[in-house]
Amino acid sequence: MSDAQVSQVSAQPYDALLLLSFGGPEGPEDVVPFLENVTRGRGIPRERLAEVGQHYFLFGGVSPINEQNRELLEALRKDLAAAGVDLPVYWGNRNWAPYLVDTLRELAADGHRRVIVLCTSAYANYSGCRQYRENLAAALAQLADEGVTGLQVDKLRHFYNHPGFVEPMVDHTLTALQELPAELRAGARLAFTTHSIPTALADTSGAPDDPARGRPGGAYVAQHLEVARLVAERVAEATGVAERPWQLVYQSRSGAPHIPWLEPDICDHLAAEHADGAPAVVMVPIGFVSDHMEVKYDLDTQAREVAEGLGLPVARAATVGADPRFAAAVRDLVLERAATERGQRPVRCALGSLGPSHDLCPAGCCPALRGNAPAAAGLD
Repeated sequence: MSDAQVSQVSAQPYDALLLLSFGGPEGPEDVVPFLENVTRGRGIPRERLAEVGQHYFLFGGVSPINEQNRELLEALRKDLAAAGVDLPVYWGNRNWAPYLVDTLRELAADGHRRVIVLCTSAYANYSGCRQYRENLAAALAQLADEGVTGLQVDKLRHFYNHPGFVEPMVDHTLTALQELPAELRAGARLAFTTHSIPTALADTSGAPDDPARGRPGGAYVAQHLEVARLVAERVAEATGVAERPWQLVYQSRSGAPHIPWLEPDICDHLAAEHADGAPAVVMVPIGFVSDHMEVKYDLDTQAREVAEGLGLPVARAATVGADPRFAAAVRDLVLERAATERGQRPVRCALGSLGPSHDLCPAGCCPALRGNAPAAAGLD
C-alpha cells in the first residue's frame, strides 16, 4: 500500500472514536432517575417528573435510543474495519449509562490519548452542540481531579448536509410516500420536523453570520431549512412532482408557556394542512438521527392521533439510524478531521449552498440562555 493510500485510511493522530449521545431509560424504574439527570439543577419535583415520564411508561419505560445507539456502534465498527481504518469505537451518554465520564475513564485506562467525538446531533444549537462540549469539559475536569490526565477530545463538525445524512433521508421519504394510497401520493405534502427550541436559543445558534451584529445567530433554522430543501428537491426529482408543498415544523416543546419557542408545532401544522385541503402529509424527522422516544411518541403516537381525528392520511419517514451510508459518512468525517490535524487539506464533503461546517466552534457560538456558561471542550 502506498503512502497516499495509507494516508487515506489513517485516523492519526486520533486513537479512538467516541459515540456521544443523550441516553435514555431502559426500564420503568429508570424513568424518574433519568429525568432527574436531564433536569438537574432546575428544582423540578419527582412527582412532576413522574407525570412528564408518562410517555416513557407507554413504551414499558424503555427509550429506544440506547438500543439504536448499540446498532449504530456496530455499524461504525463494521464500516471502519471494512475500510481498513484502525480505530476502536466507544460509547458514552450525557444522561444515562454508559455515562460519559465512565467511558472517558475507560478510554484513558485503555491507553487512548486523542479521541474524536461523534455527537448524535446534526445541527448547531446549544443543547445539540455546546452542551455536549460542556459535558466533555466537565468530565475531563472530573477525571483530572481523580488524577487521570493527558486525554484530549475533539468534536466532529456538524454533518447535517453531508450526503451520508441527506441521501438516506431522501430514500426514507420516498418509502413513506409509498405507504400512502396510490391516489394520494402525488398530492401529499411534506412536513420536515425537528425539535423546537426557545427562539432565543435559535437566534443565537451557530457561528457569527453578520459582522455588523457581532454575534452568532440563526444557524439552527437555516441548517434545517437547507436539509429540507435538499430532500424536497431530490424527492421531487424522483417522483416527478415538482410542485409538492413542504414546510419546516417543530415538535417536542417542553418549556414554560410564556417563553417563545419555534413554531408551528407539527400537530397544529397537520390541522392547518387539513383545513387547506391537503390530501395527505408525510412527516420527515430530519432533526433526529434515530427513531428515539421523541419520534416514537410525538410523531408516531401524538401526531398520528391528531391526524386520525382530522381524517388526514399521514405517513412517517424513518430517521437515518444505522444506515451504512451514515456510518460511512462518519468515517469520512473522521478521516477528514484527522488529515486536517496532520496539516493536510482534505476534501470536505457537503451538499447545498451552506458548505461544510467549522471544525472548531468560535467563541460565543451557541451560548446558553443563562449567563456564565461553563467551559466547553473541542474548542472555543
